Amino acid sequence: MPDSEFNAIEEKEIVKTSLFDLTGHVAVVIGGTTGIGRAMALGLADSGASVVASSRRQEQVDEVAEELEAKGTKTLRIASDVCDRDSLQTLCDGTLEKFGKVDILINCAGMTKRAPTLDFPEDTWDTILETNLTGTLRGCQIFGRPMLERGYGRIINIGSMTTFRGFFEVAAYGASKAAVGSLTKSLAVEWSRHGVTVNAVAPGVFRTDINTHLLDGTERGREFLTRTPMGRFGDVQELVSSAVFLASPSASFITGEILAVDGGFLASGVNH
Repeated sequence: MPDSEFNAIEEKEIVKTSLFDLTGHVAVVIGGTTGIGRAMALGLADSGASVVASSRRQEQVDEVAEELEAKGTKTLRIASDVCDRDSLQTLCDGTLEKFGKVDILINCAGMTKRAPTLDFPEDTWDTILETNLTGTLRGCQIFGRPMLERGYGRIINIGSMTTFRGFFEVAAYGASKAAVGSLTKSLAVEWSRHGVTVNAVAPGVFRTDINTHLLDGTERGREFLTRTPMGRFGDVQELVSSAVFLASPSASFITGEILAVDGGFLASGVNH
């Protein structure tokens, strides 16, 4: 192959790679110290971003910060609670003070409880919606303001299969995640013309430390597996590329979308 042709191919590969390069970007991952959030925080760091991973427990914030620092990533150690607006504002202010900007926000904090809807405690219902929906709104508002003022931002919310499908005995969680999907689209309509895109990732069934017993030892877990055409559960590392993509220059004309990463779950009909 002539050198000129090789150089042309090499240049194309460099351009192609740079579309997913987050060097110089600053990311905040709320709920970024365990499970999906932690994987995304570390994945953004591997793509070159400075990353602040925050959650309620300072010891978990410190642990992930150590992992980030071991990669040579610049970070901060600030705990926050999505039910406490002041703590999110402190997180935003601290990040702006250190880095001067926030390019990427991932809203990953969430909770659920399974119980029959007929007798579901109203205070528990309120707590789940307060955390999953209103907590996501708070993150979008607080970090969205400096993004809009600067004219650039990438917000990624975490949805769920329950955004699209009804799941047995998790009505509060399903309602909150369906609303997160709607919020994502509404903010995309309002903010995208000002340079801030708003998208969501809807994970399928992913194995974490919390749900291993459910997936491996119950009829519900077996049903999840049956409904996933790939015939396996996801690994949280398989969610990283979706976050990197939506945060990167490659997704500059994508907004208001809910990207399902589900092994075919939503496409599933009769699998056997």
